[in-house]
Amino acid sequence: MNEHYRILTGENVAEEYLVSRGAKVLERNFRTRVGEIDLIVEMNGCIAFVEVKRRSTPRFGRPADAVTPAKRRKIILCAKQYIAMHHITSTRLRFDVVELTPGSINHIPGAFDATGMA
Repeated sequence: MNEHYRILTGENVAEEYLVSRGAKVLERNFRTRVGEIDLIVEMNGCIAFVEVKRRSTPRFGRPADAVTPAKRRKIILCAKQYIAMHHITSTRLRFDVVELTPGSINHIPGAFDATGMA
């Protein structure tokens, strides 16, 4: 296998897309006992906790539709742990979704918030 071959996972595609728009990747696949955050990036003075969703067909709706309230709750709990671990106190925070479909990337800044969650 060619040593330069790189599998383009959804996270890789989303990361390249966000970095090309000025994001600095802080973490990839940040895991805690309650769940995982696909990407954590710093962008425009804000830390974004990014969920990446990929769909090969629109048959089951938009990829972002798969970010259910239960999934959001897990992401928020993971984000709280990240914030505590890194002593983040005054930086703006948001929860983004990057939707990947054949031939399309859709970044949704502030796709959801922590209101009423966790």
